[in-house]
Amino acid sequence: MKQFITFVRKEFLHVLRDRKTLLILFGMPVVQILIFGFALTNEVKNATIIVADQANDDMSRELISKIEASRYFEIERSVSDPHQIVEAFKRGKIKLGVIFPAGFTHDLLHQNQAQIRILADASDPNTANMLTNYLSSIVQDYQSELNKTMTVPYRIVPETRMMYNPQLKGVHNFVPGVMALVLMLVSVMMTAIAIVKEKETGTMEILLVSPFKPFLVILSKAAPYLILSLINVSSILLLSVFVLDLPVNGSILLLFAESTLFIITCLSLGIFISIKTESQQVAMLISLMGMLLPTMLFSGFMFPIENMPLPLQVISNIVPAKWFYIIVKSIMIKGLGIQAIWKETLILGGMTLFFLFISLKNFKIRLS
Repeated sequence: MKQFITFVRKEFLHVLRDRKTLLILFGMPVVQILIFGFALTNEVKNATIIVADQANDDMSRELISKIEASRYFEIERSVSDPHQIVEAFKRGKIKLGVIFPAGFTHDLLHQNQAQIRILADASDPNTANMLTNYLSSIVQDYQSELNKTMTVPYRIVPETRMMYNPQLKGVHNFVPGVMALVLMLVSVMMTAIAIVKEKETGTMEILLVSPFKPFLVILSKAAPYLILSLINVSSILLLSVFVLDLPVNGSILLLFAESTLFIITCLSLGIFISIKTESQQVAMLISLMGMLLPTMLFSGFMFPIENMPLPLQVISNIVPAKWFYIIVKSIMIKGLGIQAIWKETLILGGMTLFFLFISLKNFKIRLS
């Protein structure tokens, strides 16, 4: 019994002295509870919308005030031209647009019926459905308040239009998300074990004494996985078009160019992981756990980012899959060009240069 207690005490000391183990034991549950508690929700809040108030009368302003007072919507601005709403959709700035036609109050008072138009970005059908339902509920509540003192009831009829995805197919949201998830996991994981494998098998010494420069060693490790990942992109697009009936509305060449940039970003991240780790198991664990959860939670594929607290929204900006997901949706679903995705392209390019730079800086030309 005394020996057993001694061994138990020894293991406790090992655990308490290992800061990484303590971080996993006590830090990971806290972080997961906070992230999952805030991120895993299908409720949409603080969605950005634009209102085109062509009526600009008392009742239209009252209804706009009620929409703005709800916790579901944030009015970015009010415009007079409905075409500005369409342009905002193309830039990905809003989720919903509301148009009050001229004579809104006049129609309601004299014809007992008025109409408003709702435009929703249905490239994410679940979010579009929820937002239109929220807005319809606010309109119905306002209508009920008006009818309390009226003998002839007023009717406000929302006319809803789902942009980019009129049939509300889930595949429009599913395919871009799966592309980002598959390319991120495959590219990062495969390259993450590349240099570590050389370390473990003892062939790194041969590479170090060869006339190859470190940059060429890294490039030679990444090139095969770039080609294989592009084959993955081709297979996903072929399945999407011919099996899932999801056409590519934008430029195929632009989509492949952006996919190539994203793959290079993931490859450079995987190379950095392989340089900083000493075993294939550790490299694979970091690439899987470190990429899977952030891609699922912070890319916008499964859960709306605008629902999350501000710190988590800021963290989402360092996840490459978020920017690629926006790019794929803009090209495939919305049929937009480079003028709509140049910012996301520059961010991915900057991430690639950053990871390549720190990989070269941390590449050891001498084995300890």
